[in-house]
Amino acid sequence: MKTIIHVNQHAIRRNAKNSANEPVITIKTHRSNTYAHEVLIDGPCRIVYSADKPLACGARVWIETHAGVHPIAIQERPRRAAKRCTLRHNAT
Repeated sequence: MKTIIHVNQHAIRRNAKNSANEPVITIKTHRSNTYAHEVLIDGPCRIVYSADKPLACGARVWIETHAGVHPIAIQERPRRAAKRCTLRHNAT
């Protein structure tokens, strides 16, 4: 199963502005989004920079992997009405 990991710049800005500690790493699969402060990847991965074709949420840099991913310090966040990043179906 393909997993995409990216850093949420908006969460970083909110944390700085509000002295908060919201997780800024988003781990996406076709089934769910998980938010964490750290992530361990158990195998090969690819870092993608795509200025011309960002993810739906606007992320231009992300990590793609088919290896196991283990979020650390998981925190559930309430769903927001903002755009969500979606997995792109391209060859890895």
